[in-house]
Amino acid sequence: MTEKTRYSDAELEEFKQIILEKLMLAEKDYEGLKACLTNMDGNDTSDTSPTFKVLEEGATTMTKEEAGRLAQRQMKFIQHLQAALIRIENKTYGICRETGKLIPKERLRAVPHATLCIDAKNQGVK
Repeated sequence: MTEKTRYSDAELEEFKQIILEKLMLAEKDYEGLKACLTNMDGNDTSDTSPTFKVLEEGATTMTKEEAGRLAQRQMKFIQHLQAALIRIENKTYGICRETGKLIPKERLRAVPHATLCIDAKNQGVK
């Protein structure tokens, strides 16, 4: 029996649905983080008395910095998911970029944007 070199169209469709679902959730989270950064929700210190405003400025700055980092990380995740969708369209999804072998389905279900099999990933981590 020959070893599979790519996933079937039906398998790719299954992964596409997983990725689209994760992408929708990621974009929703990203929009929430952006709203937090731009104070679109209206929950900032501008409507409190000056005493509380001074006390909360440090916490607000720290919260915005953390939200900014989370937003950047979420955008990177979204870009990885979009790249995975392109690999599905090209029928190269699920192929390890180091070994050329298929990444196990279990790994792709857990990390649908993975481009390395576990062995290749572990070799890269020293």
